[in-house]
Amino acid sequence: MPGRFNFMSLKSKITEDMKTAMRAKDTARLGTVRLLLSAMKQKEVDERVELIDADVLSIIEKMLKQRRESIAQYEKAARTDLADVEKAEIAVLSAYLPQQMTDAEVTEAVLAAIKESGAAGPKDMGKVMGLLKSRLAGRTDMGKLSGLVKAKLQG
Repeated sequence: MPGRFNFMSLKSKITEDMKTAMRAKDTARLGTVRLLLSAMKQKEVDERVELIDADVLSIIEKMLKQRRESIAQYEKAARTDLADVEKAEIAVLSAYLPQQMTDAEVTEAVLAAIKESGAAGPKDMGKVMGLLKSRLAGRTDMGKLSGLVKAKLQG
């Protein structure tokens, strides 16, 4: 089929990666991919929807946040063995995220969103974050983004 785009949804790519991991007997990767697929299926069942890429990215972001929090707790408890497992899962999950934005690109996007929304101060943070969340999903850390927006609106 020449001339056709070879576009695969993120959901399809993750399913294919599960099959590849099964064939390769890559148990660590397989476990992480299965966790992700399970979380995706749960959301589809709970909300009775077909997930689009933005939904999948949201699930991945949530799973990454959980793992980062777990790593902090494990390292505090001197359980590097468990922290290493979480770090390996982060590596697998991060591969599904789009190219991460540089700090300069994020700052530029924040300034553009502030201008576009007409935000005048910290009370308008919700408007700015609403614009940015959909545009930057999966491309930057939302916690850092929130802090940057807050700083720009106060300054």
